[in-house]
Amino acid sequence: MSPQELTAQEAARWALREGLPLDAARHADVAATAHHIRTVIGTLRELDFGDTPPAAVYTAGQEADDASL
Repeated sequence: MSPQELTAQEAARWALREGLPLDAARHADVAATAHHIRTVIGTLRELDFGDTPPAAVYTAGQEADDASL
């Protein structure tokens, strides 16, 4: 998909192609939501996680109890 914002007509066509027909009143909302999601994902892709270990190495309960809020 191009970096351009998804139009309401494209959102309707994509939804119909996937078997999810939408009411005409929802086309613009779905397109706006898809654009927002793509923006957030684009921001996440730009982050440098560097030495951050993968989530699989995290074990709940290992946090220090001496932290203050």
